[in-house]
Amino acid sequence: MGQRLVHRGPDAGDLYFSETDGVGLVHRRLSIQDISPLGAQPMESASGRYLMVFNGEIYNFRTLRTELIGTGHSFRGHSDTEVMLAAMEQYGVEQALGQFKGMFAFGVWDRETGRLWLARDRMGEKPLYYGWWNGHFLFGSELKALRAFPGYAPSVDRNALSLLLRHNYIPSPYTVYQDTRKLPPAHCLVVDVNQPDAPIEPVPYWSLADSFSGPMTTDKDTVLDDLERCLGDVIQEQMVADVPLGAFLSGGIDSSAVVALMQQRASRPVKTFSIGFREEGYNEAQHAAAVAAHLGTEHTELYVDPADALDVIPDLPTMYDEPFADSSQIPTYLVSRMTRGHVTVALSGDGGDELFAGYDRYPGMARAWQKLHERPGLRAGLERATLAMPDALAGPVARAMTKPQRLLSRQGLADKLRRERVVRNAPSLQEFYRQRIGFWTDPAQVVLGGEEPAYALTAPLPDSIAKLSPAQQLMWLDMNSYLPDDILTKVDRAAMAVSLETRVPMLDHRVVEFALSLPVEWNLDGKVGKQVLRQMLYRHVPRELVDRPKQGFAVPVARWLRHELRDWAEALLEPNRLRQEGYFHAPTVRRVWSDHLAQRADYSAQLWGVLSFQAWLGEQRSGAFS
Repeated sequence: MGQRLVHRGPDAGDLYFSETDGVGLVHRRLSIQDISPLGAQPMESASGRYLMVFNGEIYNFRTLRTELIGTGHSFRGHSDTEVMLAAMEQYGVEQALGQFKGMFAFGVWDRETGRLWLARDRMGEKPLYYGWWNGHFLFGSELKALRAFPGYAPSVDRNALSLLLRHNYIPSPYTVYQDTRKLPPAHCLVVDVNQPDAPIEPVPYWSLADSFSGPMTTDKDTVLDDLERCLGDVIQEQMVADVPLGAFLSGGIDSSAVVALMQQRASRPVKTFSIGFREEGYNEAQHAAAVAAHLGTEHTELYVDPADALDVIPDLPTMYDEPFADSSQIPTYLVSRMTRGHVTVALSGDGGDELFAGYDRYPGMARAWQKLHERPGLRAGLERATLAMPDALAGPVARAMTKPQRLLSRQGLADKLRRERVVRNAPSLQEFYRQRIGFWTDPAQVVLGGEEPAYALTAPLPDSIAKLSPAQQLMWLDMNSYLPDDILTKVDRAAMAVSLETRVPMLDHRVVEFALSLPVEWNLDGKVGKQVLRQMLYRHVPRELVDRPKQGFAVPVARWLRHELRDWAEALLEPNRLRQEGYFHAPTVRRVWSDHLAQRADYSAQLWGVLSFQAWLGEQRSGAFS
């Protein structure tokens, strides 16, 4: 299991196994703090009670270390792992957990009580998978570690596959496998060997909902000072490493804010990294270069050709371990690979959109929902009108609903109308949002034998969240699904594939709690969000360098599927293959593929989800994961 994770920890590795206890722990080390052997894991606490394997960084470990020395603890080395174990001895695992500020996933074996504790950081920066197999409880940072266990061969979870087609990722707690789960962010889990039949349920140790603490009374200038101080202090902590460190820089608001505060606190130019594409509409490198020049960073950029990006695609199934279909995974891997050639740790600006209402969809969908909610007759009228439309009239209407001004096929037109009806008849803002951001309107009609199970976007909102504005409710939903299960998963797997540690200052819980306490209208100015973060950034970077429409980190998948990737996709979507494998309704998939090739519509997002599963399935059956 450890050998499968060498990419996450290429510097060292060790294991512990007790046949008496029936417990085995293995760790692969990427040496960041205390790179001496004194930081090696599995690590035992001073008394010998606890034994831990840990992935991540605890940024306040020096403060905790000083406090623990004051209570009589002594330390052999200088690693955060040793401090965590001392805190557990002093306070117990559960109480110590609340004191850790950082990103982490860990397993701790308590020899005294016969309990195994698993825990994951508050926002989900680090992954943790677990499950039972033939009477053994397994856990690891990636599914490939579990697959190394003798005989491990679970069935594909068709319900999880339905969620994949809706979102192009599989939301927590599900995985592509039945009976194997992701531990949700901000949760811990306890396995008691003395009660092997007891149900195992993750328990939260921190509440994101409590961070939405209501309007502040402070004036905006003070808020900007407080934000700069809070984020700057976190960045200062995260710049501590015993290895070379740098930052991703896209030239957008979020990464520019992180780099500006890094440079302000650095004694030499910060190393920054970006990549560019020569295709028009997909390149941000020139913006990053302008920000880097203004801040005086040591900037490195790489322009990649389509061939460079296409070469990554065959590696995606093993890199992501389960089907994952956010196509920005490709440039994320490329920038990570380039960055790893210079540094071992990179800070990123992820999280800014969710915390400061940066996505355009927040104000847009909030307004659309309010119109339907406040005028229920409008919804009923739209339903009757779309149902009664003849094809000759429905065609122009459907085209007006979408950006591509192309002639839809009759079935494609029906899809568009059905999607609009489903969205407009959603019974709640939550369901309105889930349907609007989904890719396939009804995944259960595409996945044979699959139904969408309950998950974060279908669970009832906490009372405190349900009372908030529509935009804040959408932010909450993203932070419980899209952020950990798409954005952070994408970055973690891409970076760790090349043994690069990424750190996300904006997702330190102190920054999260500060940002979410702001009145949402302070961040939303009409259709433009992140106003508070923008105003703070303008203190360091001229607004003309960073104020531009949000572009994203995209690649031209729609065109690739019609040209460079056409043969690859055709082989994966071959009708007999689809029927023999038995996961997808072949006629529906083939019709969408044909419509995309004929440019009747852009179905690249829907197809990328299907293709990611097909490619993953092919790798699994070929033995590539063994």
